[in-house]
Amino acid sequence: MADQQDTDNHKKQVIELLTVANEYCMFIEKAYDYSKEDILQYINKISPLLYLKGSLIPELKPENPEAYERYVTEEVWENIFNELRNKFGRDDEFWFIDEISFQGEEITKGSMGEHLTDIYQDLKDFVSLYSKNTADSIINAIAECGHLFQTNWGYKLLRIQKNVHHLLYQHEIKDDYAELDE
Repeated sequence: MADQQDTDNHKKQVIELLTVANEYCMFIEKAYDYSKEDILQYINKISPLLYLKGSLIPELKPENPEAYERYVTEEVWENIFNELRNKFGRDDEFWFIDEISFQGEEITKGSMGEHLTDIYQDLKDFVSLYSKNTADSIINAIAECGHLFQTNWGYKLLRIQKNVHHLLYQHEIKDDYAELDE
């Protein structure tokens, strides 16, 4: 009975991630329709949810890892990246400490557009492979999405969330400090 309950729980978690990932992808694909403020507000709301759903991905070992496929082409990636970079303008660049290759006190320059597009690529590949609806494609989609969450898009979501928070609320912070100086 516990195994069936675990399986049902894993299915629910994967379907919830699939739903949120698909929403994110559809929004990013239509970024040209939105203002920078709209994009920031959307990312501010969806990124914690994506992170939570990503952290709940069950660990699976695919029997046929060669069945894994990527769907986002370089051309699609470039188009989305350029659109986002242009939307963010001078706010596209931000600084962060790279947790993966941390060497002393080095900081790295990042790009909002690049991070959001990389997240898009990982999630779109997950959604596309999962939707093939074969046992191998579903297991490979879940396994690779979980791996990429741990090594790529989870980190990028956290970096983005911090930067988005700053961009949305920096004026409030400055106002609070100005009141303290008075």
